[in-house]
Amino acid sequence: MEVFKGTKIVNGIAIGKIKLYKPAVYEINEELVSDIAGEIERFEAARVKVQEDQNALYDKEMKAGHKDTAGIFEAHAMMLDDEDTLIDPCKEIMAEGHTAEYAVREAFDAAAQAFSEMEDEYFRARSADVVDLKNSMLDVLFGADTSSLQGTEPAILVAEDLAPSETVKLDKSLLLGLVTRLGSSNSHTAILARSMNWPTLIQCHDIADDWDGKFAILDGYNSCIYIEPEQDIIDKLSAKQAEDKRKEEELQKLKGQPSVTKDGRKVRLYANIGGPKDIKAVIENDAEGVGLFRSEFVYLNSKTDPTEDAQFAAYKQVLEGLSPRLVIIRTCDIGADKTIDYMNLDKEENPALGFRAVRICLTRTDFFKRQLRALLRASAFGNLGIMFPMIISKWEVVKCKEILNECKKELEAEGVAIGKYEIGIMIETPAAALCADELAEEVDFFSLGTNDLTQYTCAIDRQSASLEPFANTHHPAVLRLIRETIEAGHRHNTWVGICGELGADPTLTEDFLKWGVDELSVNPKSILPLRGNVRNVDLSKFKTESPKAEDKPEPAPAVQAPQKKGFFGRLFS
Repeated sequence: MEVFKGTKIVNGIAIGKIKLYKPAVYEINEELVSDIAGEIERFEAARVKVQEDQNALYDKEMKAGHKDTAGIFEAHAMMLDDEDTLIDPCKEIMAEGHTAEYAVREAFDAAAQAFSEMEDEYFRARSADVVDLKNSMLDVLFGADTSSLQGTEPAILVAEDLAPSETVKLDKSLLLGLVTRLGSSNSHTAILARSMNWPTLIQCHDIADDWDGKFAILDGYNSCIYIEPEQDIIDKLSAKQAEDKRKEEELQKLKGQPSVTKDGRKVRLYANIGGPKDIKAVIENDAEGVGLFRSEFVYLNSKTDPTEDAQFAAYKQVLEGLSPRLVIIRTCDIGADKTIDYMNLDKEENPALGFRAVRICLTRTDFFKRQLRALLRASAFGNLGIMFPMIISKWEVVKCKEILNECKKELEAEGVAIGKYEIGIMIETPAAALCADELAEEVDFFSLGTNDLTQYTCAIDRQSASLEPFANTHHPAVLRLIRETIEAGHRHNTWVGICGELGADPTLTEDFLKWGVDELSVNPKSILPLRGNVRNVDLSKFKTESPKAEDKPEPAPAVQAPQKKGFFGRLFS
């Protein structure tokens, strides 16, 4: 038996034979040819075919409710229309008498190299997308059969790495688990693996050719793979796998059950979503509402600045589809790692600290007002929360509310119906957390964005694979800011939720509840496991014993309790 370590992406146990995948290696003719027009025609036919394939993969993922992964293939299809970066360089090479295959290899490799040398982490990651497209183009030009990577029987797939188009084509019925030598926790392969819930190990550097066909066990819990394991390991991990299956069946029984601790403490479990296609996942996983609707999907899915009507249609669809659940829609959070060509944003040395989110909205008020008007119009069709991201000071909140009220007056003058709504902000910087008392006076709710809060508190770029050894999502400074924000919110009758990845961390659920968090918003698939975790918590053990009657201090003069604000205020009052 041999044991090899890696980095886990998805927990779980996979048991079976290994299928080693190696991409095709093509011998490309470097000799000059005379039929230049014919080569250009072959290139164009391949480009159109690959673009059609990418669009088909986009449609497939959207229908499956995998919005994040669908966006990968939409971006690929758009890249194949890029004349400056890909099309023209290929045609220039073919004009010299080279084959279409040679042109694709040279031009796409040059583009990938250019991306890989960029300072911005987001653009460096685009290098892998170009390589994926190059391989797809070569597959078409060489007439390769890429219908299956897995053979004909269920297996643990092992590879150097997998491109998005390769990963999404995998037959889930034949996939027991996934192991790669390369990749990062933010790679496309990792995103796809999470969305499909495959036991997955990346950065397993000891992968060898002789693994092919061997019996193995992938242990996601302990970040390792056993090659030809001994019987005691097989028995132990088979039992663990059976236990996981039993727990999954038990989780299904939690649908319709209240999210309440053993001692009666109620918490709201909401879902994070990216668009109308996620409505099904919210309902299927029994989420009680939506704590984070990422409205930037409307902008990322449009080739031009989306109109007010286009935005209204999307927001209305979600609010209607999930009524009477509360749906919190975050206003446009473009910038940093999410860029859009038509917005013409300047390139920045450090975009994570730059012109993004509410900073764009407050300096492009026409752009901001289109979204706010659409949100207000949609409020008549459901239970809406409007949330402003990347807030660091009170004046920003006041200005956002002023613009929102201006939009409301305009719509009322036009005779447009407007429903009730709450106003909240994301707490995702130390600045916001440290002035939470001041900010709470202006809003109905806080939502702690723990991904960015961790990044900015610890000075760790959360997209950089090289910094993963230094990242600590449980850093005491981050946890302290979370606790103090909850306490500050409650001092001002402002309810507090968590919408970052820490919300689904089972090792922190008890702490969050002990600190008084009102709502946890997570990936839809995490709702039922989190509900089970909540129902196993007993907060009574943290309550101090009541003082004896003779020890009680004199009662303070009675004061009028402040009016609770918003939807949650009414629920918890």
